[in-house]
Amino acid sequence: MKSIFKSLKFFGAVLLFFCLANVRAYSQAEIERIEPTFWWTAMKNHELQLLVHGKDIGKTKVSFTYPGVKLERQQNVENPNYTFVYLTISDRAKPGSFELTFSNGKEVLHRIYQLRARNLEKDRNQGFDRSDVIYLLMPDRFANGNPENDYAAGMLERPDRQNPNGRHGGDFKGIEDHLGYFKNLGVTALWMTPVFEADMPASYHGYHGYASTDMYRADRRFGTNEEFLKLVNEAHRDSLKVIMDMIHNHIGSSHWWMSDLPAPDWVHSLKKNGNTNYRAETVSDPYASDYDRNKMTDGWFVKDMPDLNQKNPLLATYLIQNTIWWVEYSGVDGIRMDTYPYPDKTYMAHWVQAVLREFPRLNVVGEAWVPEIPAEAWWQKDFPLGGGYNSHLPSVTDFPLHYAMVSAFSTPFGWDTGLSRLYLTLTQDFMYHDPNKNVIFLDNHDLERFASSIGDDPGDYRMAIAFLLTTRGIPQIYYGTELMMTGTKQGSDGNVRQDFPGGWPGDPHNAFTRSGRTLRQNVIFDYTQTLLHWRKGNKVISNGKLMQFIPENNLYVYFRYTDRQCVMVALNGAGHDQTFSTDRYQERMNGYHSAVDVISGEKITDLNELSVPAKSALVLELRK
Repeated sequence: MKSIFKSLKFFGAVLLFFCLANVRAYSQAEIERIEPTFWWTAMKNHELQLLVHGKDIGKTKVSFTYPGVKLERQQNVENPNYTFVYLTISDRAKPGSFELTFSNGKEVLHRIYQLRARNLEKDRNQGFDRSDVIYLLMPDRFANGNPENDYAAGMLERPDRQNPNGRHGGDFKGIEDHLGYFKNLGVTALWMTPVFEADMPASYHGYHGYASTDMYRADRRFGTNEEFLKLVNEAHRDSLKVIMDMIHNHIGSSHWWMSDLPAPDWVHSLKKNGNTNYRAETVSDPYASDYDRNKMTDGWFVKDMPDLNQKNPLLATYLIQNTIWWVEYSGVDGIRMDTYPYPDKTYMAHWVQAVLREFPRLNVVGEAWVPEIPAEAWWQKDFPLGGGYNSHLPSVTDFPLHYAMVSAFSTPFGWDTGLSRLYLTLTQDFMYHDPNKNVIFLDNHDLERFASSIGDDPGDYRMAIAFLLTTRGIPQIYYGTELMMTGTKQGSDGNVRQDFPGGWPGDPHNAFTRSGRTLRQNVIFDYTQTLLHWRKGNKVISNGKLMQFIPENNLYVYFRYTDRQCVMVALNGAGHDQTFSTDRYQERMNGYHSAVDVISGEKITDLNELSVPAKSALVLELRK
C-alpha cells in the first residue's frame, strides 16, 4: 500500500507539475499591439485585417460577438508572436465596442475593440488640384511651438540646433501657430514631410521622418496623434488643405517589426539584394533585365531603411489599411507617396484604387524622380504605352519640368537652352494623361535650393516664380522660397533644410513679420504674395488652357485662357529691356484692347507694343 501510495503521490506530483507548467506557459501569452488601433463602420471595403502581436498570441484562438460583424478567419504565420484576424463589417454594423477574446481552451486574454462612425463633414478629404498652391515644409525645421516636446523620454535622439543634420525641435504647435502666415502669403495647401514616429539613433539623422518606426503613431517630438488632428482641423477652418506624406517602400531599422518580424519575407534581404540601384527607369524599361529591375525594387534605399516586400499579402493589406486609417482619422485632403516607383508596381496600383475607392475626392501624387518625360508620364494613370500596366495614380511629381526650370534660368539662351528649355519641355505634354495634374516645383527638401541653383540672381528668381505660378500644373513651393533662401547639398542635406527664421524663441530675425525680414526678403515675399493672391480662385488658372509661342531673342511668351479670360505672360531672359510687337500673338490677343499688369497694377491701354524690363516677367490680364 505504501508503495502504491508513493507511486500515486509521485504521478500526482508529475501531473501537477505538467499542469502548472502548461498554465504557466500559456499564461505568458501577451497582447502588445492590435493594429489598426480602431476602425470605422460604413467603409466601402467591408473586410478588416487586424494584426495582433504579442508573445505566443499565435497559439490562441479569437472569438467575439457583435451585431453586423463576423469573424471570417484567423491566419497564423511562422512567427507565433503574430496572428492576423479577418473581420467582415457589414452595412448594418453600428458604431460601438466589442470584446475580443483570445483563448487556448479557456479565456485568458481580452481586448476591447472600437468601431467608430465615419466623419462626413464636407471640409475633410477635399483633394487638391491646379487651383491650389502647395506649401511644403519640414515640421522639425519650421517652427518650435512647444519646447517641452523637443525631447521625449526614452527616444534615441536629443535636439541639437547646431547640427544641420540633427533634430531642431519644430512641431505641430509651431505650424498651427503660423496658419495666419500661410493665409497671408496666399498658399492654399500644406504638405508636411512625414509625421510618423521615427525613433532612430542620433547617427541616422531621422528628423526628416522618412524612416518610420511606428506607422500608427505621430512622432512625439512633433506632438500626439490628437495634436496632429487638431492641426488639420485648424488648417481646414482657415481654408487650408493638408497633404500627408507617406512611405510604403521602406521603414526605419528601429521599427518595432525589425526585432520580431512577422514573416521572413516581410522585408527584402539586404544580404541578397544589397542597396537599390536608384534607377527608377528600369520599371518602365521594355528592355530591362530582371537583375536590374529587381535590384531597383528589392534593394534597400540605404542600410538604415529596410525594404518592405509588398508582395506579401498580409503586409500589403496592412499598408493599405494604414493609409485609410490616417485619412479617415485626420481628414487630410491628399497624399504624397514617397519613392513611388520603388515598391512593387502592382501593389502600388492596387493601393491607389483602394484608397480612392474610400475617398473619391482625395488626390494622390506619387514621387517619381526621373528626368525623362516618357518615364515620368508612365507613372500617371491611363498611360497608353504602359505595356498593359495602369498605375491608376492621378498625379506625379514633374521632375522633368523642374530640371527644365533650373536650366532655363541658369544657362544662356539658345535653340534648346535657356528659356527654350521651358518651351521644349511643355511641347511633350502629350505624353501625360493629364499634365494639369502634375505637381510642379522649383525645388524641394531633397534638392538644392533654387536660388543657389541659378546663381542667386533675383531677376531670374522672380521670373521663375512667375512661370511656376502661371504655367500648367499644381505649383508647390518649398518653405523659404518666398524669402529666396539659399543652400546647397554640399556637406549635408541639412544645408537645404534650414530652420525658418523666427520659428524659434530667440532667433535674431523673424521672417514671419515684415519688420523681421531683410529688404531682399520683402521684395521676393511681396512679389510671390501678389501672384499667389491673384492666382487664388482665378478661373483662368484653374480651368484655363495653355498656348505657348517659340521663344525668340530670349523672350518667351505664352497665354492662359478660357472663353472669357486671357492672361499673357512674357519672360525676358535678356540682360536688357525689350520692346516687342504683338502682331505675332494676335490669334490669342484678338479682341482684347487693354490690360492690367498683375504685378504693378498698372493699366495698359495700347497692346500693339509691349515692353519688358531685363530679367523680368510681364503678367498681363487682358481686357476687352
